[in-house]
Amino acid sequence: MQLKLYQVDAFTNQLFKGNPAAVVPLENWLTTEQMQLIALENNLSETAFFVPEKDGYGLRWFTPAVEVDLCGHATLATAHVLFQHLNYAKERIAFYTKSGRLTVTRQGDGYAMNFPADKVQATSMPDYLEAALGTKVLEFHRGKDDFMAVIESETALASLQPDFRQIAQLDARGLLVTAKGETVDFVSRCFFPQSGIDEDPVTGSAHTTLTPYWAAKLGNETLTARQISTRSGTLTCILKGERVELQGQAVTYLEGMLRLEN
Repeated sequence: MQLKLYQVDAFTNQLFKGNPAAVVPLENWLTTEQMQLIALENNLSETAFFVPEKDGYGLRWFTPAVEVDLCGHATLATAHVLFQHLNYAKERIAFYTKSGRLTVTRQGDGYAMNFPADKVQATSMPDYLEAALGTKVLEFHRGKDDFMAVIESETALASLQPDFRQIAQLDARGLLVTAKGETVDFVSRCFFPQSGIDEDPVTGSAHTTLTPYWAAKLGNETLTARQISTRSGTLTCILKGERVELQGQAVTYLEGMLRLEN
């Protein structure tokens, strides 16, 4: 069996920036084991698989280690493949996922994704966390999937050298670390050793958690954000009640073919 495969850099308009995702179009689902093995072989933070469903597409996401319930950058990459390579003619795509119905709309030279908002609650912080991060934590919160630590500054965030073994002890998908930005509204770095990814380059789903927090903190529902990983990426985030709109761009790096044993 031969399947088409695309690799897309999401949340950027430059190759080798943003967050790379693999996208595999399917007519019918492979087994979960097959999709997990393909994701492991690709060794990217996420591989997305989609099939025709209802008025849109069923969509699933896999890290090299696990299937996840929500992934922003691989959703953006999938929409980019449909719009740019597979001649999707409408202006909006509906995806049916473990996190419900998600939509992506073509918007100028980029895309707007509509995701459920994730509002955090303050919680107690493990004793080891500040040592694991190497910096003081001002606030500590829990969202649906991740913990979130607020720290003093963008400079402190950029200089973090986390102890991933200790972060992996957190009972969550991962840890989002954030601070007020210097040239954007807020900045972040996202660590997911529990999911097989020590640091994710640009995490769309994390911004469904970060956006409600910073919208309340800064008193503005439209925010600019930057994830300051080595690759880095930029998003516009808009809080719309119980939903978050994430706007970004994407560029195709690779088109190829993968082969599975029949």
